[in-house]
Amino acid sequence: MNPQDPLANLHPLRLPEPISWWPPAAGWWILLLGAVLLVATLAYLLYHRYRKNAYRRRALRQLQSLYTDYLAKDDVSHYVSDINALLKSVALLAYPRAEVAPQHGEGWRAFLNRSLPPTEQLQPAFADAAYQKTCPEIDVARVHRAAQHWIKRHKVAP
Repeated sequence: MNPQDPLANLHPLRLPEPISWWPPAAGWWILLLGAVLLVATLAYLLYHRYRKNAYRRRALRQLQSLYTDYLAKDDVSHYVSDINALLKSVALLAYPRAEVAPQHGEGWRAFLNRSLPPTEQLQPAFADAAYQKTCPEIDVARVHRAAQHWIKRHKVAP
């Protein structure tokens, strides 16, 4: 060491402590609160939607059960009659009773077809098939697809 060098007496530089992540700034707390509220609201809305569509899930299970019975028994008139009853019960849950209950025949088929795309619409034979002892020639697979589509996608009355 050179006694004449005044810099030799200086101590080494000390770096400050690194900036800590904790506690976070107020902006982070606000952002966290907003995220928690957003997740809670989304969870509530999804749960509410899930509960509101419970009747659709039950109806789809019942529809599948009816189709399985049809495949086992091969009774078209009974199957179409059961599908008609199922669709009517679902419609009574989704729409006002005064609008659905009096529907039958061609009016009922038109009511159902309003919610179906053109490729999935019920055949004209469906209008009376549910009320006859012997069923006219009807495409059962198409009726099943139409019923499934209607149950899944019909719009609920406000």
